[in-house]
Amino acid sequence: MLRRPGYLAVMATLALAACASPRDPDLRLPAAFEASTSASAAAPPPGVLALDTWWTAYNDPELTALIEQALTRNPDIRTARSRLDEVKAQRTGAILQYLPQGDATLQGRRTDTDQIGGTAANIPGFSTAGVSKQYQSGFTVSWEIDPWGRGFVAYRAANAEVDRVRYAYEVARAQLAAETADSWFEAKGLAIQLADARETTRIQQDLYDVASKRAERGLAAGTEPDRIAGDLSQAKAQVEALEAQLQVQKRAILILAGRIVEPTANINAAPEVGQAPTVPQVLPSELLQRRPDVRQAQAALRSAAAQQKLAGLAFFPSFTFSPGIGWSRIEQPGFSSETQNWSIGGSVMQPVLSIPRLLSDLKVQNARTEQAVTAYEKTVQTAFQEAEGALVSLDADRRRVALLTDGEARARRAYEAARTGYGRGLTDLSSTLSAEQAWRSVRAQLTSAQVQALRRSVQAMKAIGGGWPAQAYAAK
Repeated sequence: MLRRPGYLAVMATLALAACASPRDPDLRLPAAFEASTSASAAAPPPGVLALDTWWTAYNDPELTALIEQALTRNPDIRTARSRLDEVKAQRTGAILQYLPQGDATLQGRRTDTDQIGGTAANIPGFSTAGVSKQYQSGFTVSWEIDPWGRGFVAYRAANAEVDRVRYAYEVARAQLAAETADSWFEAKGLAIQLADARETTRIQQDLYDVASKRAERGLAAGTEPDRIAGDLSQAKAQVEALEAQLQVQKRAILILAGRIVEPTANINAAPEVGQAPTVPQVLPSELLQRRPDVRQAQAALRSAAAQQKLAGLAFFPSFTFSPGIGWSRIEQPGFSSETQNWSIGGSVMQPVLSIPRLLSDLKVQNARTEQAVTAYEKTVQTAFQEAEGALVSLDADRRRVALLTDGEARARRAYEAARTGYGRGLTDLSSTLSAEQAWRSVRAQLTSAQVQALRRSVQAMKAIGGGWPAQAYAAK
């Protein structure tokens, strides 16, 4: 028996282990996004746009089809799904270890003996020759009685791990949907740039033809066609470069959608963009439920806390109950025997010399749990940062598009007036080229802003928790 001081030390250790629990994470966030004030007038109320399928708000059937194909065929999604299936199977094994364990055995043996020398013996139960048979069966059970609730804690830990991997699967789906949409709008931006480059080539060719006719008639210097020819060659070279970039981008989209064997011609990225849909208003606190990565970090914390509890319960004694039954039969020349038996037993195991190791394991798990708490806090902070940044930037992109739209219209009218004047001999070539370059510059900036606004809207939809069925997990 332990002396009283040793007994008290063991009991103090057990009490300390049982009380281990993680600290409460700091999840404080601002009451509202700073972008909400300027965007609230245009933003629809929650529920108008289904955030789980936000891509349908762009009214682009091809984009919708690409994302749906990617969510089904992409290898990253299939891998994440297989990982979820794996963890579900592991959960079953983690729970079964706390249930009764036992295996049935059945053995049989026949022995033919021929005596080839010596003195023969034929005594019942012992014979030097003949046929003997032996059969044996048994069923033994081992059951760890669990008064401390280790099985329930293990069940919570396994469920939390399944939730963590399930949310990781949803994170992968949300990321893939956003990546596909972003690649699609980037491809459409390249298509617009390509169309602009072809239009620039046409304009330069038109100016070259006019300059050549004016030079032939002696109305302009002979160097004017050569001057335009340099710009024309640059425009043609830009067309070639953009065609290659667009083809590469189309191939990337096909790979994302799991359509790698198809030709890039199957992707019809029209050279046009629409307006970015308005983003629903959300509160920063809603990110705790809407963002799958936040839910994943939360599940990881639950799993770590349960493992911490299990590490504490390892200090407590374990009780094992072991009943069993058996049967055997022996047949020999002149002798046979058949028996049956049953047994019942038990054992108690109290950690003593292993307590220092268990304390070390508990400290390790305490540190891991603290890491999980910190990771949860950081994930929440990152989610807020991403959401606020995307909303503020999207708001700025919308204003930029509005300003450049007006500027592009004015620059186009200025060029058209200069082009008409040059054809009539009222404007010199330098002024005409300057007006054309100014218009082309503003047009390129407008295209870039429009595409950027679309891509930013994709970021915003993902940042506020779109791309997965959050409502299906509302109770978890």
